[in-house]
Amino acid sequence: MSRPLTDQEKRKQISVRGLAGVENVTDLKKNFNRHLHFTLVKDRNVATPLDYYFALAYTVRDHLVGRWLRTQQHYYEKDPKKISGGWQMEEADDWLRYGNPWEKARPECTLPVHFYGRVEHTNQGAKWVDTQMVLAMPYDTPVPGYRNNIVNTMRLWSAKAPNDFNLKDFNVGGYIQAVLDRNLAENISRVLYPNDNFFEGKELRLKQEYFVVAATLQDIIRRFKSSKFGCRDPVRMSFDAFPDKVAIQLNDTHPSLAIPELMRILVDQERLDWDKAWDVTVKTCAYTNHTVLPEALERWPVHLIETLLPRHLQIIYEINQRFLNRVAAAFPGDIDRLRRMSLVEEGAVKRINMAHLCIAGSHAINGVARIHSEILKKTTFKDFYELEPHKFQNKTNGITPRRWLVMCNPGLAEVIAERIGEDYIADLDQLRKLLSYVDDEAFIRDVAKVKQENKLKFSAYLEKEYKVHINPNSLFDVQVKRIHEYKRQLLNCLHVITMYNRIKKDPNKFSVPRTVMIGGKAAPGYHMAKMIIKLITAIGDVVNHDPVVGDRLRLIFLENYRVSLAEKVIPAADLSEQISTAGTEASGTGNMKFMLNGALTIGTMDGANVEMAEEAGEENFFIFGMRVEDVERLDQRGYNAQEYYDRIPELRHIIDQLNSGFFSPKQPDLFKAIVNMLMHHDRFKVFADYEEYIKCQERVSALYKNPREWTRMVIRNIATSGKFSSDRTIAQYAKEIWGVEPNRQRLPAPDEKI
Repeated sequence: MSRPLTDQEKRKQISVRGLAGVENVTDLKKNFNRHLHFTLVKDRNVATPLDYYFALAYTVRDHLVGRWLRTQQHYYEKDPKKISGGWQMEEADDWLRYGNPWEKARPECTLPVHFYGRVEHTNQGAKWVDTQMVLAMPYDTPVPGYRNNIVNTMRLWSAKAPNDFNLKDFNVGGYIQAVLDRNLAENISRVLYPNDNFFEGKELRLKQEYFVVAATLQDIIRRFKSSKFGCRDPVRMSFDAFPDKVAIQLNDTHPSLAIPELMRILVDQERLDWDKAWDVTVKTCAYTNHTVLPEALERWPVHLIETLLPRHLQIIYEINQRFLNRVAAAFPGDIDRLRRMSLVEEGAVKRINMAHLCIAGSHAINGVARIHSEILKKTTFKDFYELEPHKFQNKTNGITPRRWLVMCNPGLAEVIAERIGEDYIADLDQLRKLLSYVDDEAFIRDVAKVKQENKLKFSAYLEKEYKVHINPNSLFDVQVKRIHEYKRQLLNCLHVITMYNRIKKDPNKFSVPRTVMIGGKAAPGYHMAKMIIKLITAIGDVVNHDPVVGDRLRLIFLENYRVSLAEKVIPAADLSEQISTAGTEASGTGNMKFMLNGALTIGTMDGANVEMAEEAGEENFFIFGMRVEDVERLDQRGYNAQEYYDRIPELRHIIDQLNSGFFSPKQPDLFKAIVNMLMHHDRFKVFADYEEYIKCQERVSALYKNPREWTRMVIRNIATSGKFSSDRTIAQYAKEIWGVEPNRQRLPAPDEKI
């Protein structure tokens, strides 16, 4: 059995790849000791592992500071375009409890953000008055480039109450109210993703969205008006060049309030006329759509916006009126089209459709995979595409090979570099050179060895964390992503139960051993997703403790799925589950990470799976299930789950087991809600793809019995994953949306002469 790499060997490999190169090790050690003694006031006798981490982080940050300052100075001098840009139980992740050594607070750049109030219309224009103010304090984190001495800035905002916040109440004894008011202000940046099933959660979420937008836009405009690095005095007063210097990419609808906020600043504060302000706004903003699910497209109640942001609602109404005038001129007499395209949705509760606002106020709209972008044009935003087809583009997502190969899978990165050199790390298309090694026995052996080492390490981790024995020679079958009905973790569950029932029916029949891992988080207010997690854990409790099954089948729910866990599981995976209903997944990026790390994909023709299969060849993918056209035809005919239940004996047996409490003997009715949904309300048609999925999984098992052919297919997948580098994605955004020509320019290091 192969020996897993030690941490020292892993660090050595990373350093060889140039991700952690250090010019002077002696200086590094000296700075480390300096920070331990003088910054943290500790010595080696009392220092904890956390102290050592902070000392090292401060040392590395020192290493970045010169490059960070020089990068910002370079941007001002060269004047490029700025770019902004069981049961699940929720527990607070207090990630700032001990501070964050990577960030730099900038209290001198604190900005006011306003809420509530009312609008006065005067001879000088509209004025937003009697507002409640919250302060936005920026925190900057350096983001280093790869071997180019460039260090960009990620700016985050923290909400602070003003210093004079209800001081009068405080002084006269209103201590409790003063503290409550302060907490209310600072709650804005305290909780990520509040449960928005309730009014308070909705209001907080809208506050969060506007808070980040308002602070960022003020910051952008301040930087635009200044011409020199470090200059705080406004120099540029004309906004004619604003779209040439600034690009705002609206990443889904969450920052959509940037459109009315920029209009408010330009019209109310900078005194531009409406048409000029609108021209600047549209040329500056672009919108990336990330979902076609109707419930995920934000629609804020008018009464909520009217209370929280009264001036913005007026601006949205004006945008809508002018936009509908254009639609009426282009499609005279088409009243229903006006209703469909309006930014304001009438109904029991009047709402603002934020996706429509984004489309109206942007010069470019893109999806994140080719099939997704086509669905936007043909279905989701068909009316808008017919009005302005030139706006619509595609930008297929990508992943960074530095983190998702070199850092998380150094063994594989090393094996690849030994064959084709290191340049592929910054030019992932070079992986195609590996196609000439598909029949190279030594390379096949090396790739298989690295995978087995990763599986051994992850098996040890699982046994430690979950107290369950893992067969490291079993097929590691992994589905890690948000828990959602459209991603069809339930289809995966049906396959696990199918395998379990087959083993129980014929215990002596050989079956390829599998360890099925499902991981992900459910949104706090998404009850069905939480029920799915409970079902996964319940099935695991039965399967993992059945002596008849032994180590032929395991089901593990990976708790608290996050980047650090992904970095462990993805390099160890044999099979990647990408099984959403065709036409529902915008793109996916986990699918790309698995492909790059040597897992084969079982999936539907959905999202980026389509392009991945195109790159690798469909014969190197395990494709099953309905295509988008099949789903549309089934919708027209009417999906009837009962037909599949009646016709497929194995499926009927599984549903009866769930309904009778086989997997929840102490609560026999526990999963009746899931059964009821699958039988009567399943929008994502799990049963329709069940038969093909099971047959496709049988093909997976058959190939896994032939390790050489399996690894040859793995090599073909790795070799054809180059398209899915985020370097390609960002270069396309830069050239085709932001109007910037990307380059590989390297800045001089701080100790080099410019």
